[in-house]
Amino acid sequence: MTMSEQEQRSIRCLVAKVGLDGHDRGAHVIARAFRDAGFEVIYSGLHKAPEEIVQAAVQEDVDVLGISILSGAHNTLVPKIMSGLEEYDAKEDTLVLVGGVVPDEDKQQLEDLGVAAVFGPGTSIEETIEFVRENAPER
Repeated sequence: MTMSEQEQRSIRCLVAKVGLDGHDRGAHVIARAFRDAGFEVIYSGLHKAPEEIVQAAVQEDVDVLGISILSGAHNTLVPKIMSGLEEYDAKEDTLVLVGGVVPDEDKQQLEDLGVAAVFGPGTSIEETIEFVRENAPER
């Protein structure tokens, strides 16, 4: 698939809020930016369990799963999501991103689980969109 075909293909994204984190402004901003960039976007809503996010990602057959987390529970919740994706054989076909407040010392652990990138505060929307365009799985 050439880059122009990749850009023409609609990339399906699930923007998910996991756990008890009630701060969703950033998730709304990225969801809107992804939509404006031509991606097909599904928003999970607040307070979703890891299992609910996995089910939504699998049922919607998303290319990208963006997990927004500000609660500090990333080391507990993200591994559950990653293992759930693996159970459904969806881990290899899903570009998983984490956005929010994740200490630098925790980023490697998330990447070791299969998270493609961790985007913290101050990351430009353009950088995130470009990363998705360059790394979304080809179908």
